[in-house]
Amino acid sequence: MGDAVELEVGGRTVRLSSPDKVFFPERGFTKLDLARYYLAVGPGILRALRDRPTTLERYPEGVTGENFFQKRAPKNMPDWIPTAHITFPSGRSADEMCPTEVGAVVWAAQFGTLTFHPWPVRRDDVDRPDELRIDLDPQPGTDYADAVRAAHELRAVLDEFGGLRGFPKTSGGRGLHVFVPIEPRWTFTQVRRAAIAVGREMERRMPEQVTIKWWKEERGKRIFLDYNQTARDRTIASAYSVRPRPHAPVSAPLRWDEVGVAHPQDFDLATMPARFAELGDVHADMDDHRYSLEALLDLARRDEHDHGLGDLPYPPEYPKMPGEPRRVQPSRARKEKPPAAS
Repeated sequence: MGDAVELEVGGRTVRLSSPDKVFFPERGFTKLDLARYYLAVGPGILRALRDRPTTLERYPEGVTGENFFQKRAPKNMPDWIPTAHITFPSGRSADEMCPTEVGAVVWAAQFGTLTFHPWPVRRDDVDRPDELRIDLDPQPGTDYADAVRAAHELRAVLDEFGGLRGFPKTSGGRGLHVFVPIEPRWTFTQVRRAAIAVGREMERRMPEQVTIKWWKEERGKRIFLDYNQTARDRTIASAYSVRPRPHAPVSAPLRWDEVGVAHPQDFDLATMPARFAELGDVHADMDDHRYSLEALLDLARRDEHDHGLGDLPYPPEYPKMPGEPRRVQPSRARKEKPPAAS
């Protein structure tokens, strides 16, 4: 595996054991390659993670080995990496790491962290999101090109309802993510309600191409706008995160004029550093903006008042939420016998 090496990262010395351990056999990328990648894109991934409670997706033996999600800050974490106390839907709580410097990212890579999953909040206010995150997830029978078409319509919807600016990025797979920086004024429940309003408007405009149906049996060959990614404790891979697939793709921030021109396979652990060296972080100004959700929440109120469109199901591990409809898949509900007449 080679002798340990020490990397200088912004004034910190981060020790990397077994630097030659192969993490991506198909490409031959090692742990040291992973650490050097995060050094190369350091300002970009730090912009995406700074002060955010972050879950670590770890592959200690590489992408072909066992993996796990680490939500609680590791006990051996250096004291120069701050934490935030967050509460899960179950009512349990934990301290999660909150990167404030690139050294924290490289330190996590030492322990096999491929992907960083930041919460949409900052450590100074962990109950009010400062990002509205839209996940455009291709379903069977659809592909990245379908997600692109949905993303361009989504851009128009966001602009129409509040002049919102979305920042697109590849998921590292077949989908697209669009993040909107927002004022940290609303609860998780309200932000999720805004995401549902976006999804319903998208369904009205692209009924054959987009769905927000929670149950897979109802989605068909459409792009699923996953509104539940805005629920508490649901996270999306950060920009610049390496994804656990054989070819080591990364979640790549895009300019809007690249959406539909660039392809997810263009961006991986080998190619992203050169792009970053040439262009820098194309989302560098994201934190300079803060938008209001009022127009989307007004749309949500109109949907409910005029069309009876209220809340939608939460994920199965969540407690029953106020106003949530019955959480049972439609095919099962149809099979259930009605109660006997009294």
